[in-house]
Amino acid sequence: MIYFNKIYYTSKELEYMNQAIISSKISGDGSFTKRAQKLMEKKFNAKKILLTTSASTALDMAAILLDLKDGDEVIMPSFTFVSSANAVLLRGAKPIFVDIDPDTLNIDVDKIEEKINFKTKAVMPVHYAGHSCDMDKLSYIAKKYSLKIIEDAAQAVNAKYKDKYLGTIGDIGCYSFHETKNYTCGEGGAIVLNDETLIERAEIVREKGTNRSKFFRGEIDKYTWIDIGSSFVISDILSAFLLAQLEKMDEILEKRKKIYYMYYEGLSELERRGVLKLPKIPDYSFSNYHIFYILLNSNRQRNKLMDSLKQKGIQAIFHYIPLHESPMGRKLGYKKGDFPITEKISRNILRLPLHLNLNEKEINYIIQTIHESI
Repeated sequence: MIYFNKIYYTSKELEYMNQAIISSKISGDGSFTKRAQKLMEKKFNAKKILLTTSASTALDMAAILLDLKDGDEVIMPSFTFVSSANAVLLRGAKPIFVDIDPDTLNIDVDKIEEKINFKTKAVMPVHYAGHSCDMDKLSYIAKKYSLKIIEDAAQAVNAKYKDKYLGTIGDIGCYSFHETKNYTCGEGGAIVLNDETLIERAEIVREKGTNRSKFFRGEIDKYTWIDIGSSFVISDILSAFLLAQLEKMDEILEKRKKIYYMYYEGLSELERRGVLKLPKIPDYSFSNYHIFYILLNSNRQRNKLMDSLKQKGIQAIFHYIPLHESPMGRKLGYKKGDFPITEKISRNILRLPLHLNLNEKEINYIIQTIHESI
């Protein structure tokens, strides 16, 4: 079986994890957590990055830091993972869904303004597949209506919009280091704080609502309960694993790019024949090549191809069920037909294996099998 995803290991994961164990500091905010945070802050030119237990908890922190409350609304695409909406709902606010652009699969920025009202507190763009949203246009809208921007950059670590790294453009950014992502530690994430006024409170919220971080830096002689919060701090063992991955960020990106364009070149003929559509990376976007997907012309064609690939030992999978069509989405008042582009994309998308354990022979086999199966 050629698996959809398989973790790529650099040469340092076990060495760093062993060092963390020997240090007897395997809880949060040890030396490896600090090194990983500093590495990202320097590379991404970020004001502050704090590692968290997941992108989901980073989004939860973002919702707390922006003081979302009952009656508030946050605009986001329906074509996203449940964590985007859950973070908003857990604060009593409501996710307001918007359709996506059929070319980029990102939120259709031109449809945002029609959803804005006096309840709107923030916009949450999702950088799908590591391809950037149009952040200039989105930032203009946010400034015009005094809205905050939470960048759901879970899939977009080390990707850029023009010359800025994704996650560092809005007020807050959120990253994922889940095992399905380009850079991983199994489970993990990070919150990127681009508004300096949020940094001190973010440390408190992340440490269960206490000023424990100040205590460990020697800034106070004891710590206490200051604010609401939870246990959002990642284990230093996981940070040690992650650091090894982050040190190879650009090398991993270049290897993924090579696989991405092997697929692109190998399947271009099928796009010219109108059999399928390939991804479109906007000129303003510098991708991290997180996903390679193809868009078939119908759900029946997608499912048939997916089954054919499975029979040939290739694991290719679909992606999100639109949030507005889910049982929870229906409870929020949404229904099938509300966002036709999102629904069409969801039914017709197929993601191909993209990981660094793939070899050229396997990639060519996948391409050949798609040609033979369509």
